[in-house]
Amino acid sequence: MASAAIFSSLRRRRSPSLEAFLAPVDLSGVALVQTLASISTEVVSCFSGVRFTFQRKNARSLIRKIEIFVVLFEFLADSNWGSRIKRRGSSSVFFSESTALLCLKELYLLLYRSKILIDYCAQSSKLWLLLQNPSISGYFHDLNQEISTLLDVFPVNDLCLSQDITEQFELLQRQSRKSKLYIDKNDESLRETFYSFLYAFESGEIPSPVDLRSFFVEKLKIKDSESCRNEIEFLEEQIVNHDGDLEPTGSVINGFVAITRYCRFLLFGFEEDGLEWWIENPKKPRKGFVAQEIGDTFITVPKDFVCPISLDLMTDPVIISTGQTYDRSSIARWIEEGHCTCPKTGQMLMDSRIVPNRALKNLIVQWCTASGISYESEFTDSPNECFASALPTKAAVEANKATVSILIKYLADGSEAAQTVAAREIRLLAKTGKENRAFIAEAGAIPHLCRLLKSENAIAQENSVTAMLNLSIYEKNKSRIMEEGDCLESIVSVLVSGLTVEAQENAAATLFSLSAVHEYKKRIAIVDQCVEALASLLQNGTPRGKKDAVTALYNLSTHPDNCSRMIEGGGVSSLVGALKNEGVAEEAAGALALLVRQSLGAEAIGKEDSAVTGLMGMMRCGTPRGKENAVAALLELCRSGGAAVAEKVLRAPAIAGLLQTLLFTGTKRARRKAASLARVFQRRENAAMRSGGYGFVGNSNGNRDGSFTTDVSVPISISISVPVL
Repeated sequence: MASAAIFSSLRRRRSPSLEAFLAPVDLSGVALVQTLASISTEVVSCFSGVRFTFQRKNARSLIRKIEIFVVLFEFLADSNWGSRIKRRGSSSVFFSESTALLCLKELYLLLYRSKILIDYCAQSSKLWLLLQNPSISGYFHDLNQEISTLLDVFPVNDLCLSQDITEQFELLQRQSRKSKLYIDKNDESLRETFYSFLYAFESGEIPSPVDLRSFFVEKLKIKDSESCRNEIEFLEEQIVNHDGDLEPTGSVINGFVAITRYCRFLLFGFEEDGLEWWIENPKKPRKGFVAQEIGDTFITVPKDFVCPISLDLMTDPVIISTGQTYDRSSIARWIEEGHCTCPKTGQMLMDSRIVPNRALKNLIVQWCTASGISYESEFTDSPNECFASALPTKAAVEANKATVSILIKYLADGSEAAQTVAAREIRLLAKTGKENRAFIAEAGAIPHLCRLLKSENAIAQENSVTAMLNLSIYEKNKSRIMEEGDCLESIVSVLVSGLTVEAQENAAATLFSLSAVHEYKKRIAIVDQCVEALASLLQNGTPRGKKDAVTALYNLSTHPDNCSRMIEGGGVSSLVGALKNEGVAEEAAGALALLVRQSLGAEAIGKEDSAVTGLMGMMRCGTPRGKENAVAALLELCRSGGAAVAEKVLRAPAIAGLLQTLLFTGTKRARRKAASLARVFQRRENAAMRSGGYGFVGNSNGNRDGSFTTDVSVPISISISVPVL
């Protein structure tokens, strides 16, 4: 249908009513006429006084047609037309009135579609309507054509209409036959002007401020910063919901968003009537504004996009014979290891063939693009596929550069409110695209953001630390942040005593991002109160704060020189405690598995009362990766933690069953670690039996070969076959 594209565009703003697609089967006679009269009256009353910015002539013409329908439906309702159908006996009369009934039902659909189209023109963004001007004009023309066709077959002579209504109806028929596609020349001229700005930025030229003011303020009547921001948000929604069958493309819309953002600050400065820049209760956790930024930057992956084996975002989803979807590398490794069942359902595999799930892959790529996540896979078919059109154009990059130059001036010399807003806009620009992150840092934003980290304005501090987080995602910016004076210390200071919970959590996430570079891990860990603050956040933070803290502690644990700081700062204790928290247990077990490799770390973990029970709980109920980390940590505890810790592991009553289960169902690494731990048990049993007691000989020095020199009582016997891996 002609309105299909309209419904697609309206999906986010307003879902069309079901009546727009289905004829009213259960309505007939009087009820149908009354419903039609109600709908048409509603359209006329709601939109007859609306001042349309665009599509004025088309909208007015359609409303005038509906006004004539109102007169027709009111006459039919007053004359009780619908009840006469059952009383007329002639077959010819019955045929004509049944035809009229069918025409009225079709008119019902046309009226609903007209209502949606007119409402769309009244409620949508001015810039979007301008960009869609030819298409929307086409939708109006299609509706007029369908109305004209319906009027031609409408049995008007059999309805016993009054003379004046018949004359109006015949006039409507003649006008509908003559209707042609109408595209307003003034609207098209404005659309061409908007595109000229895009072409100017594309060629590296910045349009004249006079021309931009004339276009936005004088012609489009966008007269304040809030209106401009609303236009930007609407266009950004179109990028997210772009179906690929509408013009302009996502990349072009992205360019128009960048131009509009530039004009917002160029023409209106930092007018922010609707923007809160001060928090009355800064320590109260809240959603929205900056609070959700970290959620947008480190977004939770939809569960349908996660591989059931690796629990990571799938880069090349494939379908196996049971109909389940997995990442290619994960399921290929599963099959190579000799498994003949489906990992998720346990069903036997009919064959080992895998089929690419291209539909899901396209959805994943589209989601990544819309979320600002880099999707780089060796399996991507071509750079032009899978929503690649949403990538930033040169025009968008140049317009954003011009915007950043304005924002940095306000960051440097603006008022407190202006600096807060400027930091917020830099945060949003740095949210997506490595190009944005690169030129924002190159333009000198980091020193000013670093200064705002010390601000006593809670929102300014949140904006700056979150902007720093977004910038740090780009690899080259990590060194810029680390080399900027006391920037690292300022980030840690926000983590320790930030003015809001969100600022503290985003500071932790920033440290996690920076610690991805190995040489920075030690520098971060030795900053005063850094490990202590992360440990405190892991123990007492919100679920998101705990996730940020545990991932940062995990990264710091990968550097061997940080072991002592992790112990002194309470990192080990907090990680052991986190084993009880399902949301962070996997990362906590992974960090402990790294720390336990060193004798100092093994000793500290062994002293924690709940370490062994927590790790065994992870072996029992954790994720595949969590079980893998847990058994690895227990193995290292037995090897390096001393006799007392080894005894604690061996005394656990369920260890034999857990190991046996893991040997058959665990990942490849988990099975290997479980087999090694089982061999340790068997060697201890054999040594105990040779020494004449039921125990094992242990060495408190924790030799890697498992030999011990002291007797420790062991109340269990491990009798499982250990496969050679």
